[in-house]
Amino acid sequence: MNDLPEFQARELAALVEDLSALEPQQWRAQTLCAEWDVEEVVAHLGAAATLSRWAWFRSMIGARFDGDVHNRRRLEEFRGSTPQETLERFRRVGPIATPVKPSPAGLGEVIVHAEDIRRPLGLKHAPDAEGLLAVARFFATKNFAVNSKTVAAGLTVRATDADFAEGAGPEVAGPLLSLVMVMAGRAAFLPDLSGDGVAELTTRLGS
Repeated sequence: MNDLPEFQARELAALVEDLSALEPQQWRAQTLCAEWDVEEVVAHLGAAATLSRWAWFRSMIGARFDGDVHNRRRLEEFRGSTPQETLERFRRVGPIATPVKPSPAGLGEVIVHAEDIRRPLGLKHAPDAEGLLAVARFFATKNFAVNSKTVAAGLTVRATDADFAEGAGPEVAGPLLSLVMVMAGRAAFLPDLSGDGVAELTTRLGS
């Protein structure tokens, strides 16, 4: 899909706009992303957007293919001395280049981590519909960065607000963004979903 960099640029700009309005204490708010606060998630995204494919491979080799070590090293390298400095650096980044070839994975990274920030802060945003649909289809059929295909395996995943349905088995239905976030392992979005497959999804996500 040739529009993927454009979709990413829009989502990055929308996130910058939201971040620009944060109060100082909100930068230390807990996100949906493990133990990271808002600034750490922003620095992680910024680092991902500034690493070339070969730099990513070198970093992973240096971390002995431990993704947690790689991510922590790169986000600390990217973050500034203050949240505002981190934001100014993030404001200048471009789309994330995936390590292997162009795919919706980079756009998925931006959408998921943006919602990791927005959901706990009560911020609302509707991602570009076409771009979100590409991410949903990618997540339902590929394990890359997140084990989304494994999460959705054996279930019918159906959007109630878009032309999207994948898989076979007990149904899980809900807004497309919530389906994407749950496939990315974010249990906070489970209450948005309904259907016979929700109980199984809840078990898989450990909620």
